[in-house]
Amino acid sequence: MTDCSHQAKTAPSPHAHHGHGHGGSSLKTSFHANLHCLTGCVIGEVAGLLVGVSLGFEPWMTIALATALAYASGMALGLIPVMRDRGLGVIDAFKIIWIGEVISIGVMEIVMNFVDYQMGGMTAPSVMTWMFWRGLAFAIPTGFIAAWPVNYWLLKRDLKACH
Repeated sequence: MTDCSHQAKTAPSPHAHHGHGHGGSSLKTSFHANLHCLTGCVIGEVAGLLVGVSLGFEPWMTIALATALAYASGMALGLIPVMRDRGLGVIDAFKIIWIGEVISIGVMEIVMNFVDYQMGGMTAPSVMTWMFWRGLAFAIPTGFIAAWPVNYWLLKRDLKACH
């Protein structure tokens, strides 16, 4: 998890995670928030791709499964710290994080699935092939790069905070 101690402490915005309102952002903070987002996305994305490719799903079914699991794992990684640090229930924590997470995960998923599909990862004959892992090897860093400016923008507008 990211340490937000380098940020100036101000009154928390209703959207800021962990009570770290900041009224601005830095590249370092957005890098850490983006890395946190990527972690959640990759857990679900890889699980969905492993299942979809292993069961021979059509690419669109694999994309749907991977995206749904990426949202589930990404949201969970966003919810747990907010619930723990603020003592909130799931619904109240979700109200705080949903906009930033939906946008960030959405951008990351669109790019990661597009790149993975273009690289042939979703149409690989098996998860034991280079074709499958090559898709992920390109999709993950590309998703990170695409979502970084989005997370920077979300942080600048207090729609997301570091996790």
